[in-house]
Amino acid sequence: QAQLVESGGGLVQPGGSLTLSCAAQGSWFRISAMRWYRRAPGKARELVASITSENSIYYIEDARGRFTISRDSAKNTVTLQMNSLRSEDTAVYYCQAEGKQFSYGDSMPYWGQGTQVTVSS
Repeated sequence: QAQLVESGGGLVQPGGSLTLSCAAQGSWFRISAMRWYRRAPGKARELVASITSENSIYYIEDARGRFTISRDSAKNTVTLQMNSLRSEDTAVYYCQAEGKQFSYGDSMPYWGQGTQVTVSS
């Protein structure tokens, strides 16, 4: 059974750092991309960063220069290193994997349960 397991959230002071990890567990035929989304209170869900199987990388403008996304294709994991955190980064962060478990059918989005990141003094 395919599932995404997230870890690394917590409470950090402004200017601090956190590292989020997501493991796509189970058997996968192919994962074409892995992404991090976040939803802050009172705000819409937004894409923070993504990385494809070909290592094409995207960051939301606010994350550029502060966040780094990376992957380990052998382990089907993705990591988001977050530095210089601000209170505006406070949100629930969700891991998403776009892929499929079998050779047939279409790729589908799979979601983790989310991990809370709180930036506060």
